[in-house]
Amino acid sequence: MRRPPRDTEASARRIGRRAFVVGGAQTAIVAALGWRMQSMQVEHADEFRLLAEENRVNIRLIPPARGNIFDVNGVPLAVNEQNYRIVMVREDAGDVHATLAKLRELVDLDDETIEHAKEELERRSPFVPVTIADRVSWEDISRVTVNAPALPGVVADVGMSRYYPRGADTAHVVGYVGPVSDYDLDQIEDPDPLLQIPKFQIGKTGVEAKLEESLRGKAGTRRIEVNAVGRVMRELDRIEGEAGADIQLTIDSRLQAYVEARLAGESASVVVMDTETGDLKAIASAPSFDPNLFVRGISVDAWTGLNEDIYRPLASKTVQGVYPPGSTFKMMTALAALEAGVIDAEETVYCPGFTEVAGTRFHCWRSGGHGNINLHESLKQSCDCYYYDLAQRAGIDAIAAMARRFGLGERHDVPMSAVNAGNIPDKEWKRTVRGEEWRIGDSINASIGQGYVLTSPLQLAVMASRLATGRTVSPRLVHTVDGIETPTGRGESMGVNENFLRRIRASMYDVVNHQRGTAYRSRIVADGMKMAGKTGTSQVRRITAEERARGVISNADLPWERRDHGLWVNYAPYENPRFAVAVVVEHGSGGGAASPIGRDVTLQALYEGEPPLDAYPSSERASAEAMQERIRAYVPAGAPAADRA
Repeated sequence: MRRPPRDTEASARRIGRRAFVVGGAQTAIVAALGWRMQSMQVEHADEFRLLAEENRVNIRLIPPARGNIFDVNGVPLAVNEQNYRIVMVREDAGDVHATLAKLRELVDLDDETIEHAKEELERRSPFVPVTIADRVSWEDISRVTVNAPALPGVVADVGMSRYYPRGADTAHVVGYVGPVSDYDLDQIEDPDPLLQIPKFQIGKTGVEAKLEESLRGKAGTRRIEVNAVGRVMRELDRIEGEAGADIQLTIDSRLQAYVEARLAGESASVVVMDTETGDLKAIASAPSFDPNLFVRGISVDAWTGLNEDIYRPLASKTVQGVYPPGSTFKMMTALAALEAGVIDAEETVYCPGFTEVAGTRFHCWRSGGHGNINLHESLKQSCDCYYYDLAQRAGIDAIAAMARRFGLGERHDVPMSAVNAGNIPDKEWKRTVRGEEWRIGDSINASIGQGYVLTSPLQLAVMASRLATGRTVSPRLVHTVDGIETPTGRGESMGVNENFLRRIRASMYDVVNHQRGTAYRSRIVADGMKMAGKTGTSQVRRITAEERARGVISNADLPWERRDHGLWVNYAPYENPRFAVAVVVEHGSGGGAASPIGRDVTLQALYEGEPPLDAYPSSERASAEAMQERIRAYVPAGAPAADRA
């Protein structure tokens, strides 16, 4: 049906109005877009260009060179060495399995290495380099480079890795590095961004760990251009980082090597300390281990072997191990009694072989006793009953206070792992820690370095140094940091009566140099080199009355772990002390096991090398020569421990 002209005109007017509205809206939108484009391209061009650049350019950290560690003579103990490795980028390799097969024809790779590489390549992003083989030889690198066209995605790379030239000799002192773990990050409140770098290594034990911040250095940076998926396209610029500080220790690596060799076959420790400066010239635990194993990745079998060894090669026995000091503690008891004025040096005490207190017998090591004995003879012959008497007169608080003045019961500030404070007990300690009152029997045990008394070899060396000098000598392990010397440990006067110290020193001299002294066989006979010392035996088991009645079992007849510890402290030369030495031989069956080691180490330190045989007693020269020959073969002159056969 045909519409009337009127309706047609009305409809046309409505459509025209709508078209005008729509057209106007479209024009407004186009105008707004034009204005916005003009604003972005002209007015805010720099801002958006910067944003685009930031999305395209990444800042990445460059690991700095780790600081080196040297001995006091500049011999390297921890250094960085070039580490050749072979890496693969999956997206460039094409057929990964075929490329690995070709690589295996050129480089000796076992099945485990290949399988691990395949897992890593599958797990990582296709453009991320994955290490296929680490610490490969230059010959391997050359073969890979020459055959590069046949090995798509495979690249020969070079980096830096830690190496310990002296191997096991300084393992407990220097320590070792390892990859950052989640545990490490949890222990740090504000971790350095460097620690987030995959496989970045930090100190795990010893000086490497304790001086980590100085050794680590500061990261460099590089600006790289990446594409949309994060693949590196090119390097724009680079700012190198700051290398870590070089550390020079007080250790003499030649003396350290000698000590380790001298302790071969023992579970033992030795500390050699300069009595003038407190410098630690040697601080050795035996047996030891090769720290390079941990840098390269220790095998399960090697790790299990180290952990299950009853001689505990991983333990730093010099600072971590604490032992009852036995008779090496008697000088502390004597000085406490002298200072308290409860005994005169010439006063005698009768030793029948035991002291009975409250119905309990405390025995002397010599079952028949020593008879009437004074201070000098009590130290020379190591009479126990004399010190049982002093303990009852002086009291434990006076003895403990004197021991602490001489560095016992103190966690000395040396950058080694697990430094132990030991224990010097008193009445308050027992009340607080054990919830019990102190008993007289506790004092008697403590007077001869047994009971609750625990000391480390380092503390015993400090004690010997202070006895020798009368000063508060403290141990120093770090000589310089980046060439700047650290303060020495010389110390000030202890304020102990010099007459008392002279009496103690004279007694220690006769321990070694008098025929009735307990260490007479371990004396030094060279003029100007004679030493003063004290033996000690630390019981690790209780001897019952029944056993005493039927005869005490010889240490030689006991299992190794139930035998007594042998201890020794000395300083030399007697007239002008230069070195103090402490020795602990675990389950070494008494002081006789430790004093010969102490004598040999002291001579090595005094002569700065192999001593002449005439420095030994004539009766000991044949065994000394055999020992020197053994050690000469074990540590060739000037050769690193890592190169031993």
